[in-house]
Amino acid sequence: MCLAIPARILMIDEGTEMATVAVGDVQKEISLALVDDARVGDYVLVHVGYALSTLCEEEAKHTLALMEEAGLLAEDEGPLPQ
Repeated sequence: MCLAIPARILMIDEGTEMATVAVGDVQKEISLALVDDARVGDYVLVHVGYALSTLCEEEAKHTLALMEEAGLLAEDEGPLPQ
């Protein structure tokens, strides 16, 4: 089974199509090569270092809340930053 995690884009390097995303306090560098029109502040579904698609803030927060409830996110990762 594959799992894609919603994350918020913090920074984008336009020259490399790479972005810094965050889930709570955890930050990661990912590729935006598969997603068009992603912007800082957008939420993307991340799988193995690639953004697969964008999604609305409401859906991202709902999905993360369900993942936290199911114990799939560590407690220190917490909710997405506001």
